[in-house]
Amino acid sequence: MSYVAKGEKEYDAAGAEPAPKIHKIRITLTSSNVRNLEKFSGELINRAKDKNLRVKGPVRLPTKVLKITTRKSPCGEGSKTWDRYELKIHKREIVKQITSISLEPGVEVEVTISG
Repeated sequence: MSYVAKGEKEYDAAGAEPAPKIHKIRITLTSSNVRNLEKFSGELINRAKDKNLRVKGPVRLPTKVLKITTRKSPCGEGSKTWDRYELKIHKREIVKQITSISLEPGVEVEVTISG
C-alpha cells in the first residue's frame, strides 16, 4: 500500500520510491506479402534485443483469406466458367517496450500501448 501526502512523491511500504513504470506496446503487423512481414518483424525483434528490451513474439495469427468468385463471361452467355481470386492477409503480433521503428513497404502497423 502506498501513502501519498499532498505535494509529496509516492513511496512504497518500505519508504523507498517505487521503480518507474515500464510501458509495453503491442504491435500488430498486417501485410499480404509474407516476406516483408517476416523481415520487418525480425528487424524489430533484433533491434529490441540489441537494446536489452524484453520482447515477446512474433506471434503468428491466423491468415485471413478473402475469396471472390466471378463469371468469366461478361454478358452471362456461353459456358458457365468461373474465375476464383483470393487475397491472403497475414498478421504478426509483437509485445515489447517502446523504441523507434522504420517501416517496410506494404506492411501496415497497429500499435496499442498498455501500462
